[in-house]
Amino acid sequence: MTREEIQSKILIVFKEEFEITNPGLDENLTEKYDFDSIDALELLGEIETLLGSELTRDEKKASMDIRTINQICDYIEQLAKKRSS
Repeated sequence: MTREEIQSKILIVFKEEFEITNPGLDENLTEKYDFDSIDALELLGEIETLLGSELTRDEKKASMDIRTINQICDYIEQLAKKRSS
């Protein structure tokens, strides 16, 4: 999965699941869109679906400081590489 594919899929998730359209890639989602911990849990579920596997406890912990779309894409890219190796 390329970075562009990941970004495209995440933007679709934000539009369909969180009603956030065209967020800036480096905007703080918590500050700008009131993206909270419940939303973050839903997003982790969407990431699991995207990757086709469950996240480990450590992988979920690693997501706790993510605040932007670019950080989400970095996170998914790392997880996808880890799973393909």
